[in-house]
Amino acid sequence: MQDNPFFWSHGLESAPLLLCMHGIGSCADAFLPQRALADDLGYRLVAWDAPGYRYSPDPADDPGLDGWADAASNLIRTLGYQTAAVLGVSWGGVTATRLALRHPDLVSALVLADSSVGSGTNPKQAEAMRGRAGKLIELGAAEFARQRSPLLVAESASAGVLSDIEQSFATSVRMPSYQWACNSMADTDHRDSLASLNAPTLVIYGEEDRVTPPKLSAELHEGIPNAVLTSVKAAGHLANQERPASFNGEVFKFIQSLV
Repeated sequence: MQDNPFFWSHGLESAPLLLCMHGIGSCADAFLPQRALADDLGYRLVAWDAPGYRYSPDPADDPGLDGWADAASNLIRTLGYQTAAVLGVSWGGVTATRLALRHPDLVSALVLADSSVGSGTNPKQAEAMRGRAGKLIELGAAEFARQRSPLLVAESASAGVLSDIEQSFATSVRMPSYQWACNSMADTDHRDSLASLNAPTLVIYGEEDRVTPPKLSAELHEGIPNAVLTSVKAAGHLANQERPASFNGEVFKFIQSLV
């Protein structure tokens, strides 16, 4: 993956970096609500379209989770930073975990939102993840997004939030990268690697997450040394978009505690 991925940036280039990595059915715009967080922290927020998503070039072949993690490390260095705080949602959190494992010197703080150790924890779960891309082929991106998006939010989510999530989903995913992303989740089980993470870590989840249930965030918390666990009320899988004020407040407190 030699082509630079698309990203947008908010904040001064001289400020510390907060790199944000989206979920498997999303894009950089998932982090528009976190611009206020960056302002409060005095950080520069950079959110990418992962390689193969929306405006970013397609990888030449299946990169695997290592490839996406290495692309993120290259982006941090290309932007001129030696370290970054990294916030990953769902698949983005799994990729962020791999980034911290492969490039521990680059990750000054880790925020894993509505994420997990990966889908490779049992064969049935892995098979279901690999098969998800078949629905994208069968239904097309717009209908696939329409059917799946309601699962990504709490039942109380506003129509506006749901509409934004559905639109981002429909315009961000394509084959074969979506299949490769599903494969990367199916191939991953970080349980035996978590103990080696040395970055200060916040595990945060929506209390009504139906995609990655809270018990999976608890599993991350238990496995990562000295990790902090917190939740966002009345939020589902995309807590950072559903309840940005509460989400941002928890992340702000965590990063400020490291100073």
